[in-house]
Amino acid sequence: MIALGFPLALLLLPLPLVVWRFLPARREQVSALRFPFFRQIVRAAEVTPGEGAVILRRTRLQMTVAITVWVLLVLALARPERLGAPIEMTRSARDVVLAIDISGSMDIVDFAAPDGTRLQRLDAVKDVVSRFVAEREGDRIALIVFGTQAFLQAPLTEDLATIAALVEQTEVGMAGPHTAIGDAIGLAIRTFEISEVEQRLLILLSDGADTGSRMSPLNAAEIARARGVEIHTIAVGDPQASGDTRVDTRTLADIASRTGGSAFFASDVEALAGVYQRIDALSPRLVEQVSYRPRRVLSSWLLGLVAVLGIGALGLLTAARSGRRAA
Repeated sequence: MIALGFPLALLLLPLPLVVWRFLPARREQVSALRFPFFRQIVRAAEVTPGEGAVILRRTRLQMTVAITVWVLLVLALARPERLGAPIEMTRSARDVVLAIDISGSMDIVDFAAPDGTRLQRLDAVKDVVSRFVAEREGDRIALIVFGTQAFLQAPLTEDLATIAALVEQTEVGMAGPHTAIGDAIGLAIRTFEISEVEQRLLILLSDGADTGSRMSPLNAAEIARARGVEIHTIAVGDPQASGDTRVDTRTLADIASRTGGSAFFASDVEALAGVYQRIDALSPRLVEQVSYRPRRVLSSWLLGLVAVLGIGALGLLTAARSGRRAA
């Protein structure tokens, strides 16, 4: 199928006719030689003198080529395009940021595995998060790790293999021994600034209480709500512990409720995996259908034809002029 990308250009087609009809012919003054005995020369030559103005006449070939070239130029300006078959794509309308606590308390070995063994908290989290990421085909995911400070490990990307690799390489204490939940939320908000989708989801996992954020976690949650960010929180620590190792479930629940999210607590691998599944069910992925037709612009072919016609006509006229001179 052929379509025009700029059909309004076709309005230029009658332009030469309008110019010829309403604009005066080009006038050019040239030097002349005055003969005082001009009438005698005319009578001797037996010719009838005409007016001084000379109007050049184009040959039929010139007119045909000129009209054809003009039509082709206008068509090229109209940008003819060959449309391919429609191609439909489905892409996610959801962006997800994973914020994982890697403070010193994540080194505690108290997470129960399905076989009854005890795992380090971070090792258990990495295993579950890697499986969660692998099932997010089509989503854009970003990774934030936080301890004393929050760091963006990967911006929003569809490269899930890289996200999984970065999760696997994460170690306890890389971001400091303390827990900065408010800073992690603030960094997630800045990460979402490049997002143009409606569904923005932050999954925040922590096993401690906020101990050193420059921004209060609750204030950060209010800002997140204003920016359209929904936060789900996961507590994996010990609520009965004391000091920095005690998970602040109340604050995590308040953060989630202020943004329309949910708060969860997990004490073993199965419970943690179930939490991620429930989050996925609570915030199902939005998708949008994108359809487009590949286009191939054909203007270059028309311009090439114009060049061939112009060169061919010029060659024929030059040959005809040379033949008349030789005769």
